[in-house]
Amino acid sequence: MFKHILIPTDGSDLSNAAITNGVKLAKEINARITGLAVTMPYHYFSMDGAMLADSIDRYEEDSEALALRNLKVLKDAASEAGVEYALLHRVNEHPYEEIINVAQEQRCDVIFQASHGRRGLRALLMGSETQKVLTHTKIPVLVFR
Repeated sequence: MFKHILIPTDGSDLSNAAITNGVKLAKEINARITGLAVTMPYHYFSMDGAMLADSIDRYEEDSEALALRNLKVLKDAASEAGVEYALLHRVNEHPYEEIINVAQEQRCDVIFQASHGRRGLRALLMGSETQKVLTHTKIPVLVFR
């Protein structure tokens, strides 16, 4: 069935739970995993406190450190389960675009992604990266909730 699973992470508890379950799935079906963390590029004008307080170099270092911290959960789970994995950090204004790009570049045959299940005004304001992935890719997506 599936041989290469992309698991994007944002470091949230739900994303970490998706990693745990995605690794279990990979082990059961003998698939390999690519873990992906997408961070936002630096903006000179921003409402994000981290961007306002940091220089571009410091922001990029902090973003890399955050991505590695988030991906460590996948690294540890996959190592413990004996599942082959690769880790990627990418920078993109629109995480869903990078998730799709990486899935295509790495020839993943499924995306295993968490959904926070936001509804109503909150979903409209915050958007849903999972919903955007679902509507913009032809690659199968397994949504973990």
